[in-house]
Order: sequence, then C-alpha cells, then structure tokens
Amino acid sequence: MVSVLTAGHVNWDVTLRVDRLPEPDGEASIRSQRASGGGSAANVAAALCRLAVDAALIGSVGDDENGLLARRELEQAGVDLDGLRVVEGETAVKYLLVDDGGEVSVLGTDGVNEAVRPQHVDPDRVRAVDHVHLTSQRPETAATLAEVASEAGVSVSFDPGRRLADRDYRDTVAAADVLFATDREAETLLESVAADVDGHTVVVKHGGDGASVRTPEGTHVHPGFDVEAVDTAGAGDAFAAGFIATRLAGGDLERALEYANACGALAASRDGARSAPTASTVAAFLES
Repeated sequence: MVSVLTAGHVNWDVTLRVDRLPEPDGEASIRSQRASGGGSAANVAAALCRLAVDAALIGSVGDDENGLLARRELEQAGVDLDGLRVVEGETAVKYLLVDDGGEVSVLGTDGVNEAVRPQHVDPDRVRAVDHVHLTSQRPETAATLAEVASEAGVSVSFDPGRRLADRDYRDTVAAADVLFATDREAETLLESVAADVDGHTVVVKHGGDGASVRTPEGTHVHPGFDVEAVDTAGAGDAFAAGFIATRLAGGDLERALEYANACGALAASRDGARSAPTASTVAAFLES
C-alpha cells in the first residue's frame, strides 16, 4: 500500500462567510460561521485518505479543546497520528474570511503549531513511507525531514505556502523533488532560491485558470475546470493530494495535472478547508 507522510501545521479553522472582504477602515457583514480542522499538512493528509492513500502526519497541537477537536477530525478521516505531538499551550486558530466569490483572507494565531523541532523527527518513520510532503513549518525541521527522506531514496514534495518570503527554506528546496506554489509564491521562489529550483519539478497553481508544471524536459499546462467557486480554502491542499496520489500510482505529469485540478475544483466548489473529494467523486467528475 502506497503511504505518504505529511508534515507541517495542524490548525483549528473558523470560517466566516462575509458579503465582501473589508477594505481599510471598512466593514463587512458576517453571513455564516463554521469551525473545523485546518492546516495545510493536516488538510493534505485528510485529502489523501479520501483518495484511498494511506497518510500519516507529523505536527503539533495544544492540549486545549481545539486540539482535541482537531485530533478527533483527523482520526475520523483515517490519518495516522502517531507523529502528532500534543504539547502544553493553545492550538493555532485561523480565521478565514470568505467572500461571495470564494476568495479567502486569513487572520491567525500561531499557537503551538510549530512545536516539532529536528530532535523530534523519527528517521525510521520517515524512511518507512513512499513519499514525504512538507508544508510551512520551522525551516530547520523541514530541512531535516527532507534530508532524511532524500538520503533514504524517499521522494519529497514541498509546498512552503504564504510565508515563503519570510523564511529560509533553501536546504529544504535543495532536497525536494517537487515544489508546489501559487503564481505569487512562484515569483518569490524563483527570486529567492533560483539556483536551487533548476532541475526540480515545479508545479504552479493558477487558481481558476488551472495549473502548470515545469521540468528540465519541458512544461505541461492544464486549463483547469469551470466550476462555481464557493470557498477556495483548502483547494490547493486538495490539488497537492491529487497530484501526489496520481504520481505515486504511476500517472504521468499530464494525468497528474488533470487529476489535481479536478480535486482542487471540486474542493473549491464546497465550503470548508476539509472539502476534498473522494476518489470515486473525482472519477465521476472526470468522466462527465
């Protein structure tokens, strides 16, 4: 059975649907509110499980009620939580403001979602999987995980997220095989670690315009799917899960892009960051 280890943030999300994203000195009305688990590493792990891929998670939550709720959701999703640390303190909470077009702005507290340090990494756990997917976390922890995996011949993907410009991820990028980024993040990635990106597979998510993947052999583009965006939070994580699952199953890059875009589109058409589709739902969507 193919297995993937994800590592990074585990959060508790509070999603506020608003009539518009407020401008400076402006005001918006909250139309609805819901809470659920979040965090990119946790979202990808849960999405992989929905695609029938065994997934384990390395991360940290607090010993508070939000941490308990986050753990319960992940357990119900089928994620292996042996690598999840429960530490004293508050679980990170992210407040997601979602407008009528599905666009998202985020406010958040860091809490204890980066309590995993290099000394907490179990090398045997990393070596035992087929693939390691890294998301935003302490740069030194990400680098340790990537280096252990790379030395063991385990493939590595990395999605550094919004804080890429503020952190030094050069060692992680150097050890990764696949890099995920949005259009904006790709510009930062190419500017900050351009020398290290050469030779990698770089997957750029263009939102509603699909995605592209650049390799040393060439570039592939998929235009995406025309769906009504309800909530784009978590769509990028569903995309990453779909891409990883397809590649591990032996699919080529064009198939991986198509499948990933389908996962992202289906997730964006639903509420919440944990709205990734099942494998059967994706199959039916692609057939139609």
